Amino acid sequence: MNLIINEIGTRSVLTKSNLPVADYSVNPYIGCSHGCRYCYASFMKRFTNHPEPWGSFVDVKYWPEMRNTAKYKGKEFFIGSVTDPYQEAEEKYLRTRHFLEEMQGSGCRISIATKSDLVVRDLDIIRTFPEARVSLSMNTLDEEFRKEMDNAVSIERRLSAMKLFHDNGIRTTCFISPIFPGITDVKAIIRRAKNDCNLIWLENLNLRGGYRKTVLDWISDRHPELVPLYEDIYTRGDRRYWAEVDADIRAFAEEEGLPYVRNDDSMKRAFSAPPVIVNYFFHEEIIPSARKKRLPSSFS
Repeated sequence: MNLIINEIGTRSVLTKSNLPVADYSVNPYIGCSHGCRYCYASFMKRFTNHPEPWGSFVDVKYWPEMRNTAKYKGKEFFIGSVTDPYQEAEEKYLRTRHFLEEMQGSGCRISIATKSDLVVRDLDIIRTFPEARVSLSMNTLDEEFRKEMDNAVSIERRLSAMKLFHDNGIRTTCFISPIFPGITDVKAIIRRAKNDCNLIWLENLNLRGGYRKTVLDWISDRHPELVPLYEDIYTRGDRRYWAEVDADIRAFAEEEGLPYVRNDDSMKRAFSAPPVIVNYFFHEEIIPSARKKRLPSSFS
């Protein structure tokens, strides 16, 4: 598939955020070449008039010079809420790097979410931000499954990038997301990552919008034995599977000596050692409360 790249002007790269971990969302691109089958951000097509398949286009944003950045002191910026800020285009266009350079010294806090080890390029500037956080997301250690799901770099490269940031004193998150029922080996990922991160987030596979059919068709084709389970969860709304996974991982965490909490119960322990495991399975319980209560800056 040929990637369509457009350079566009925009009034601002900042968007007021309803996320519990940020005051502003920062997305230097529209679209993403990683083309994840399960990407919730594919809804962005509705607002950008892109008829192309998700993953086949990237709009590169250019915004006016940001002035008086000191006014953002203490504010939280989440970089990469609906795009990967370090997807392949960033290597050439440097829009994420440009934003970091603009905000350097402002006193704002940044949290970066990515599937790419290109983020390592910007370690020099990321480390200058107070309490900077870098999250690497993965949902498997199986490269064959990973290749079926996304066009990002290998899991080994993501793990190596996470370790590098952790070794350099940057607070790191291993984001195990989305967990595919019957496929994702959560315990194996935790064992592999636990010494190289401060926080482990768990997020279930949530199916809505256009990618619901994409994922369910893939399950039917590649894992027909799992169809009844997926029908229970995603057609009948049965949450017992996630409750069982919750209990299983809680017991596993206790065996491993890792704190395990639900949602925002980790406020006071978010960056203790060993890393805290946070269960974010039940979105309908989280999003409404997130709009009412902002999590403290130490949690992301």
